[in-house]
Amino acid sequence: MQITKQGDQLIIPDHPVIPFIEGDGIGKEITPHVQQIVNSAVERSYAGKRTIAWQEVLAGEKAFNKVGSWLPAETMDAFRTFRVGIKGPLTTPIGEGIRSLNVALRQELDLYVCLRPVRWFKGVATPLLHPEKVHVTIFRENTEDIYAGIEWAAGTPELKKVLKFLQEEMGVAKIRFPETTSIGVKPVSVEGTERLVRAAITYALKHRLPSVTLVHKGNIMKFTEGGFKKWGYALAEREFPDRTFTEHQFRQIETERGLQRAVEEYNVAVASGKVFIKDVIADAFLQNTLLKPEEYSVIATLNLNGDYISDQLAAMVGGIGIAPGANINYDTGHAIFEATHGTAPDIVGKGKANPCSMLLSAVMMLEYIGWNEAGRLITMSLERLFESGYGTSDLARFMEKGKELTTSEFSQKVIEFL
Repeated sequence: MQITKQGDQLIIPDHPVIPFIEGDGIGKEITPHVQQIVNSAVERSYAGKRTIAWQEVLAGEKAFNKVGSWLPAETMDAFRTFRVGIKGPLTTPIGEGIRSLNVALRQELDLYVCLRPVRWFKGVATPLLHPEKVHVTIFRENTEDIYAGIEWAAGTPELKKVLKFLQEEMGVAKIRFPETTSIGVKPVSVEGTERLVRAAITYALKHRLPSVTLVHKGNIMKFTEGGFKKWGYALAEREFPDRTFTEHQFRQIETERGLQRAVEEYNVAVASGKVFIKDVIADAFLQNTLLKPEEYSVIATLNLNGDYISDQLAAMVGGIGIAPGANINYDTGHAIFEATHGTAPDIVGKGKANPCSMLLSAVMMLEYIGWNEAGRLITMSLERLFESGYGTSDLARFMEKGKELTTSEFSQKVIEFL
């Protein structure tokens, strides 16, 4: 049955159809195990009253080899119809057609939030002294910025037209080497910013988290990333005036009535459960996450920044192999959950693939459809496994007295520990 949406609520049947893309490379190894674990957790949680009807759809190399298309229209139709799906890692086609299948899926379905929760599992080796302080959820804008794919190659007729317009019509004189320059356009809109920041604030309020941090490079890109900061603050103050307190408001009070009064009002706001909205320059943020990660709970940022930030934070808690992710449109309810790593062709068929990124993304999917009990079982199983020193080769080799398991063995252990 289809998942539908009425108003702000998803309507979840007891036996929803969930489209899935197996994925390329190690995708064919991890996807069946993830489905088996999810099925076991759902069965143990709901005793047959709820089940998932998995429906395979094609994308990537498997699709190209079978039907001659990297991303068939039938696949997009399935995600549109059934609303919630999951995917393994996909190969980026070689050439100048589709730049990225992942980006194409996000843009076609307008999945404007890339949601990346980052946490540490006890037992997983990390480079940090206190990885338990890292508990951050990233809201990365997913449809704008340079990922919009608006660019022209050096020396092409199209690039010459763009250069002529910039130089003759717009008076741009700062392109140092015009004959060998390629040019890209970085769109950042009020609407794109507002819907992302709105989703981040709503998430923080729902989960009773203390802050939302707008991460940007507005000190350099004043009208794009600087606009993101300005529009984010304005959205918070306009739509959530009774539930947020912003750094912008703090500075205004400090200027008008002094620092002591600003601190007093901040303390009152925090004590009453308001979410503090603040901002930080992206490079300072990357440093701060290493020095004082406990100061951040929810991050709202632009597309390129979010790409860097999510991978750094994942590395801080053990690597991208245990980093889940989702692409969501909170307005329509459409969502695709995904393994955040690549296809890893060098370990295909060796039993070394780590299913945890896709598995934890499946946990996010279960939570998204309100099947929290099944998601919690999987998370608790992983916590016990890691604490006991079990892991696939990428994790076990760094654990103290790590016990290396193959992909299949690890997945069976997760089921045993449910």
